[in-house]
Order: sequence, then structure tokens, then C-alpha cells
Amino acid sequence: MSDTEEQLQKLEDRVLKAFELIKQYQAEKLSLRQEIERLKADCRENNQETEARERELVALRREREDVRMRVEKLLERLDALTPADVSG
Repeated sequence: MSDTEEQLQKLEDRVLKAFELIKQYQAEKLSLRQEIERLKADCRENNQETEARERELVALRREREDVRMRVEKLLERLDALTPADVSG
């Protein structure tokens, strides 16, 4: 093999290695983009769940406050029915 053929072979080997690296990087890039999209979808789903839980929490707090107020009113009525001085 002549020196020129040997250099050409080395160049061809380098080009083939570069081509393989490019293919590998493209596959990795595609995989990473898919992972990013999956993570974004998970994040959106988690945000929706969080918002739903926050709305539920607000509703439960309102309901608790309503119940507290109703119980207070009932206690006031009971107090009004009972004599102030219960001396047996």
C-alpha cells in the first residue's frame, strides 16, 4: 500500500468515525427531546393535580367555616333556651 493510499484510508476511517458519532449524537438528541416532552407533560399533569387539590382545599375550608358558624348559632340558641342561672 502506498503512502497516499494509506493516508486516504486513514482519512476514510476518520470520516466514518465522524459519521458514526454524528448518528450517535442525533439519536441521543432525539432521545433527550422525547424525555423533555415527557417531563413537560408530567409537569403539566402535576400542575393540574395541584390546582385541583388547591380548589378542593378552598372548598373544604369554606365548608368547615360554614359548619363552624352553624354550630355556633345552634349553641347560641341552646344558650338562649337554658336559664342563665341553673341553681338546682
